[in-house]
Amino acid sequence: MNQDRWLAVLAGELSRRGIAPEQAGHVVAEAATHLRESGEPPLRAFGAPEEYAGAVAEGLGTVPRPDVARPPAGEVRLDARGIGKRYGRRRVLENVDLTVRAGQVAAVIGANGCGKSTFLRICAGLVGADRGRVRVRGTLGYCPQAHGTVDFLHPDEHFVLVGAGRGMDRAGARAAGRAAAAGLDWDGAARVQARHLSGGTRQKLNLVMAGLGEPDVLLLDEPYQGFDRGSYLDFWQQVWRWRDAGRAVVLVTHLLNQLDRVDTVLDLTPKEAAAC
Repeated sequence: MNQDRWLAVLAGELSRRGIAPEQAGHVVAEAATHLRESGEPPLRAFGAPEEYAGAVAEGLGTVPRPDVARPPAGEVRLDARGIGKRYGRRRVLENVDLTVRAGQVAAVIGANGCGKSTFLRICAGLVGADRGRVRVRGTLGYCPQAHGTVDFLHPDEHFVLVGAGRGMDRAGARAAGRAAAAGLDWDGAARVQARHLSGGTRQKLNLVMAGLGEPDVLLLDEPYQGFDRGSYLDFWQQVWRWRDAGRAVVLVTHLLNQLDRVDTVLDLTPKEAAAC
C-alpha cells in the first residue's frame, strides 16, 4: 500500500469512527509529515491504517488521571519570551511566550504548520529564534517527532551513548534505559538495530533517551506517533511520573482533548485562522 492510499484509508477510517473532520485532518497531516520526514513506508511506521485509526480514536478518549495529591509547582524551569521566527517571507512564530515551572506539564497545540515543532526546537537550542529569548534552568531532554536514532546501533548502545553525555556509567545507563523501556511495554534489551524497529518502537526509544539522567526539563514533540492504545496510556503515566517528580514537561500534541491532563496550554494557531 503506497503512502497516498494509506493516508486516504486512514482519513476514511477516522471519519467512520466519528472523529470530527478538523481533528481527523490534524491526525492525517501529522502522519503525512512523519512519513515524509522519516522516509518510512506507512505500514512499517504505523501499521495498518484501520488499526492506527482505532488506536487514535481510543487515544482521543479520556485517559485515566491518577488521583493523587500534588505538591505546588516549583521554580521556573523554562521561560520563553517574545519568540519570533520567519522562514523567508513566511512568519512561523510571532511574539510567543511560555513559562513552565517544576512539576508542571505544558501542552503546545495548534493548526498544522503553525510552528509547534519549530518552537520546541528553539526551546531545545536546535534552531535560533529571530527575536526573543529562551532560558532553561537545569538539564534538558528532547524527544523529536522523527529521527533521533542511529540506524546501526542497538537500543542498549543508544542508552550508553546518551547516558555518557549525562554523566551516567555504562551499566547505569543500560539499566535505566531498559527500565524505562519496560514502562512503555517494550524490551529495550533486544539486540536489534534501530533501522529494524517499527516507527512506534523507535519513538519509544527516542522517549526513553529523552528521560535518561532525569533531566529537569523534557521537550516532547508528538512522542507517541505510532503508539497503540496501551502504549499511549503508558506514555501519559510516564508524563505524570515526571511531573510528580518535579520535572517540567512541554508536549507538542494534536491528540489533547482533555485539557485537565495538563497545567498550561499554549495554542499557536494564528489569530486570523482561529477566527475563521
